[in-house]
Amino acid sequence: MSQRYFMRLAYNGAPFHGWQSQPNAVSVQSTIEEGLSRILGSDIRITGAGRTDTGVNARVMVAHFDVEKPLGEITMFLRSLNALTGRDIAIEGVWPVHSDAHARFDAVSRTYHYYTHSGKSPFLYTHSWQEPPGLDFDGMNRCGSMLLDIDDFTSFAKLHSDNKTNLCRVTRAEWMDIGNGRHVFVISADRFLRNMVRAVVGTLIDVGRGKMSETRFMKVVEAHDRCAAGTSMPPQPLFLWDVTYPYDYAGQYSAASDSMDTASGLIQDCI
Repeated sequence: MSQRYFMRLAYNGAPFHGWQSQPNAVSVQSTIEEGLSRILGSDIRITGAGRTDTGVNARVMVAHFDVEKPLGEITMFLRSLNALTGRDIAIEGVWPVHSDAHARFDAVSRTYHYYTHSGKSPFLYTHSWQEPPGLDFDGMNRCGSMLLDIDDFTSFAKLHSDNKTNLCRVTRAEWMDIGNGRHVFVISADRFLRNMVRAVVGTLIDVGRGKMSETRFMKVVEAHDRCAAGTSMPPQPLFLWDVTYPYDYAGQYSAASDSMDTASGLIQDCI
């Protein structure tokens, strides 16, 4: 009987064509699978908690994979896998779980962060978007709060996607001032559609610029039409920030928890 493992990792999305494996492109998933397969001597496939687009980063991604025999000494396994996945992917923890545990279907919430900054900076642009002066963050937050009362996000879904449904339950959507002329948009939901966060941010930026009224924003939402919403924002300031489960998966590998906390502080400080 095979053993299932959960894995927690972080990655810089810039060098990859997103999370999901695809022909003739380097993805986060395929890079990790190649490393696992090489170490374990068999064809290993992993399933992630979600699929980030090209250039999008992850402070936390959770995935699972199955092996025929237990991995043995975890510290050495992590060291070997990290040596094979390169500097842009960090495997922070691996631990055994029940055979029915599922990284994607068991997740009850995902949180994304989108970073912006005022003023030109040669150091921030790789993971933050330079905001125009005078954005109305109060108006943007009033519109963000409207998202908590809707369930159909077709207006923010990538056209011609293969979604079976565009229904999502957003539980948080707010802009926060994090100091030194920097802001972050925090959004949490039970699921996200492809390109959804970047489309939401782009539409809220239109509100903040005065190009769209709050009344018009609600009409855009109700139109269920992607063409009515704002532009899709650049991917590099977007981070998959957290994934939560109905059980305490994180507590099973304390070293990963420590690493995640450290990474959070570094990201906030650097961008």
